[in-house]
Amino acid sequence: MEITIKPDAKQYLAQKVPAGAQILLALDDGSSKYSKLGGSCAIGNKFQLVITEAGDPDYAEPIDNDAGLTLTTGQPELMYLGHGLILDYRLGMLALRDDSGVLDGAVTVTEAAPLSEEDKKRREEMTTLGGKIC
Repeated sequence: MEITIKPDAKQYLAQKVPAGAQILLALDDGSSKYSKLGGSCAIGNKFQLVITEAGDPDYAEPIDNDAGLTLTTGQPELMYLGHGLILDYRLGMLALRDDSGVLDGAVTVTEAAPLSEEDKKRREEMTTLGGKIC
């Protein structure tokens, strides 16, 4: 898999990502262990870049890029990522798109951390509500 990272996105990421860090492209729709959401009506269209010092075996799929970043993703994410991936920075937000169009116009950048008790509670509540909130 390959992604083109536009100059403005490179500049933005240079300010956010420490040198030598591993970056995981993960879903942020409630289906990822890095997602703070508990469930979402928008499965597959919300992404995040997770900064970690060490890799994660669940996110071992390499993503070649022109920014020299160590970037990987997980097997579940692959089904949502098509040909011609581009990460751009527009209107104060990172935008992820491919040949099919915009995948997420507001990709977040976060550091890997265990979920807080509040996040766990919210996730559990949203999971319990499931289809009732869509």
